[in-house]
Amino acid sequence: MELAISCRGLTRSFGRQRAVEDVDLEVPERAVYGFVGRNGAGKTTTIRLLLGLLRPDSGSARIFGHDVARERRAAARTIGALVETPSHYDHLTGRENLEISRRLLGVARGEVDRALAITDMAYAAGRRVGAYSLGMRQRLGVARALLGRPKLLILDEPTNGLDPEGICDMRALIAGLPEAEGVTILVSSHVLAEVEQTATHIGLMHAGRLLVQAPVEDLKSGQAKRVAFRVDRPAALVELLAGMGIQAEVGADGRVAVTGPAADRAARNVARINACMVERGLAVSGIEVAEASLEEIFMTAIAA
Repeated sequence: MELAISCRGLTRSFGRQRAVEDVDLEVPERAVYGFVGRNGAGKTTTIRLLLGLLRPDSGSARIFGHDVARERRAAARTIGALVETPSHYDHLTGRENLEISRRLLGVARGEVDRALAITDMAYAAGRRVGAYSLGMRQRLGVARALLGRPKLLILDEPTNGLDPEGICDMRALIAGLPEAEGVTILVSSHVLAEVEQTATHIGLMHAGRLLVQAPVEDLKSGQAKRVAFRVDRPAALVELLAGMGIQAEVGADGRVAVTGPAADRAARNVARINACMVERGLAVSGIEVAEASLEEIFMTAIAA
């Protein structure tokens, strides 16, 4: 597996505050890597270390094999970034803003039209940015990050403050870029449910440490499911499940729920449990088997 980002023991403190501690980050090429955690977890500090805006106290960060501390320019040439709220010249048009960035980067003239097309901003390119919605400003920021065809795109909280339509637009843009442009994306967010809809890989940060990182499919397959039954006699089902070695409880909504490690066993034996309920004369009106959400996985990780 080729890595776009590889960090080993990355550590950074501010005074006595350890912001990032011993982080081993691995982002595969062409992945959408969801870098998630609460505000203050160390995500933005890690991103600044990756961009060479901060130097680590110890450890290393490599971008496509380039050591960020020793080969900062070589690493930077492979990256496009949108960190926090993008700044634009409000009195200029979207195209004029991108043209300034294009000239500073020294990339081909056609890059502006290409970036506008990718982000679906060509229709608004002639308008002053001061009249843009927040979602349009964010997409223009992504367009600027795409100038020069970077191999890695780093997006820090790209949906922060957007309305539902803007969030959907940004989500669709992020999800399509790896296949359409061959780019790897590191997207940070404190909204786990949002990242869950686009990410192929997840890294969970908490209190400066990377608690978990894995492909989303592996992360979820290794977690307990939640299984819930709706029957006419909940207490009888709890007794039945106990006889099968499965602990269950009756919730406030009257459903019989199986959670934790026992849920995997219940999920594998749903057909058998259903047959037993019918044999006992229980009237079954619903069975729900659900994977643990990313938020539930995160809460389990920080409690460990």
